[in-house]
Amino acid sequence: MKLDLVDVFGCSALWGNPLGVVHGGEGLNDAQMLQLTQWLGFSETTFLLQPSDPAADYRVRIFYPAGELPFAGHPTLGSCHAWLEAGGQPKQSGRIVQECGIGLVEIRSQHELLSFRAPELERTGPLEEADLAEALRVAGVAREAVVEAVHVANGPKWKLLRLRSADDVLEAQPAANAPAGTDVGLAGPHPDGEPLDWELRAFFANQHEQIVEDPVTGSFNAGVAMHLFANRLVEHAYVAAQGRRVGADGRVHCSRDADGNVWVGGRVATIAASASLPLFA
Repeated sequence: MKLDLVDVFGCSALWGNPLGVVHGGEGLNDAQMLQLTQWLGFSETTFLLQPSDPAADYRVRIFYPAGELPFAGHPTLGSCHAWLEAGGQPKQSGRIVQECGIGLVEIRSQHELLSFRAPELERTGPLEEADLAEALRVAGVAREAVVEAVHVANGPKWKLLRLRSADDVLEAQPAANAPAGTDVGLAGPHPDGEPLDWELRAFFANQHEQIVEDPVTGSFNAGVAMHLFANRLVEHAYVAAQGRRVGADGRVHCSRDADGNVWVGGRVATIAASASLPLFA
C-alpha cells in the first residue's frame, strides 16, 4: 500500500490544494480510511481501487475529515494524475473514466491540464430565506453584496453566493463554526481586462464543526461553472482564482464544449510519490 502527495490546481507546484492518494486501499475499512484522512489533515484523501463498472478505468473513494464524499473535484484530478503516474492505461486513449460515488466521471488530458466533465447538478434554484441567512452568517458577507444566492449541489451540497465583485469575495470574514455538512461558497467577477475572470472562496465544516476554507475546490468550481454557463452569465472559457486568502494561489480553467458539456481543469503535480504505509499493510 502506497501514498502519493499531489498538488492540484496550483498556478505552480505547492500553490494548489494538496491531496493524499492511497494506492491499493482494498484492505482498508471505512474507519481506517477516515482515520488516515483525519491524520493527514488535507481537505480530502482518496483511495484508488479496482473498478466495479466495466466502463471505468479505476474506482476511487473520496474522504474528507468528517466522512465520505460521493464526488469532489480536486480529488478527481489528483487521483487521475496519480493513477496515470503509476502506469495506469485508460481503455480509450485520451479519455479516462473514473468510478466514484456519483457514478462515472470523464477526465481528459489537454494542453498540460487535466480536466473533468462537470456532473449534472443534483439541486438548483434559489436559497430559501433560512438557508440564505445561514449562508451569509457562515461566509461573513453583507446581504447588500449578494447579487444571487442559489444551490449548486453536485455531491457536496454547495450553496453559492454570487457577489458584486472579486473584492467583495476577498473581503468576506467567515464564521468560526457551523454544523458538519455545511458547504458555502462565494464567487465574484474581476473587472474586464484583468487576466483573471472570477474570484472564488469555499467554506466547509469539519468533523469538529469548525469552518475550514478550502484552498481550491473543484466541485464548487464545477457547480459555479454549470450555473454561469446555463444562465449565460459567461459565454466563453474563463479562469477562476481561489485560495489567495489561505496561502494558496489556484487557477481553475472552466470551459463549455460544442455539445454543451462543462469542463473544469487545472495543473496537477506530484510532490512525493509512493511513500509506504506499513501501519496499514
